[in-house]
Amino acid sequence: MKKFLKYFLWAISGLLVVVLIVALFNYERIVRLYNVNSLFSEEKIVSNFSSMDKMFLVKDLPRSGDAYQWKTQITELPSAFTFVGSQISTEEYLAQTSTTSLLVLSDGNIVFEDYYLGTKIDDKRISWSMAKSFLSALFGVAVFEGKIASLEDAVTKYVPELEQSAYNGVKIIDVLHMASGVEFDEDYLDYESDINRMGRVLALGGSMDEFAASISTRARTAGIARQYVSIDTHVLSMVLRAATGKSLAEYFEEKLWAKLGAGGNAYYVTDGHGVAFALGGLNMRTRDYALFGQLFLQNGKWGKEQIIPKEWAKISVLPSAPRSIHKDDKFGYGYQWWVPVNSDEEFYAIGIYGQYLYINRKLGVVIVKTSADRDFKNDGEGGNLIEQKTIEMFRAIAQEVAKD
Repeated sequence: MKKFLKYFLWAISGLLVVVLIVALFNYERIVRLYNVNSLFSEEKIVSNFSSMDKMFLVKDLPRSGDAYQWKTQITELPSAFTFVGSQISTEEYLAQTSTTSLLVLSDGNIVFEDYYLGTKIDDKRISWSMAKSFLSALFGVAVFEGKIASLEDAVTKYVPELEQSAYNGVKIIDVLHMASGVEFDEDYLDYESDINRMGRVLALGGSMDEFAASISTRARTAGIARQYVSIDTHVLSMVLRAATGKSLAEYFEEKLWAKLGAGGNAYYVTDGHGVAFALGGLNMRTRDYALFGQLFLQNGKWGKEQIIPKEWAKISVLPSAPRSIHKDDKFGYGYQWWVPVNSDEEFYAIGIYGQYLYINRKLGVVIVKTSADRDFKNDGEGGNLIEQKTIEMFRAIAQEVAKD
């Protein structure tokens, strides 16, 4: 019995050593997976959204040149705004939607700026899907440089590794419009959805390119109807990288970041191969999101330089995409930009949990709102009412500050 017990203890000890070795070699992956699973927890979400570089692999985007010097002309926000006939307190709505920062530009001047829930001016805040609109801008540069011959080209002309996927033969224009037709479950609240499986690939250091190439099923013919599919944006980044011969981070720095006068460094969350999480991994200061908004307010021109081709800056924000598969979808869509109902020269970028970059060319107003709103979908209409309500608040703010 003693001999058996001795061998048993040896076996257990050996097993524990193996487990310890495996755990040590996979420590970072385990930590990142834990971070994904706790990223949106009530007690951590605010701090997490300002510290993604402490939890995931990242690629820095160093600022260069002189920082842009903002002029300020502080004014008050409207105390309330109207939505479906009801008056809503602006202050209460900002609190209700767990706002972490709000910045308003009018004619290029900061007219309102505040930070909430313990966040600070220099926090680098996660963009989530606002990053898609940045990718669109860079894509336009590549098109007008001739790196991408035509939006009618198939994505597989540039990325042949997608030939065995559902993207085989799909036109670039359809992917820009979120009308690729690929089957992809975007339900953030379902652990087994495609979007959450993708998040685990990212956290565990897998390959986003391989994940995109593994999408094998089509829900419908490309170009027929629009369905918001975040992996479409990653496919666009694959095309951009192949066409330019540069990483997204390199192209971002060269064509955009080095020219805007950013006030601080930014960074992309990356996969385990150093590939930028193009569809939602951009992080920067609120003021630097506003710089990008002002750039598009000015049709892509910054100072004397046309950074984003003027034609692209105009056509990319028009509601040119096919109708949505969801009949209750109240918003239009362009080339990775959203267009509100009854738009009057307005468009916006949006990210989950309440990130917004709203641009109103007619009134000369840019608004950035970052948030950590865990209830962003809980309005009975999958977030549509919250989105509409937020746009109406932006419109009221724009009307108010444009008067001054």
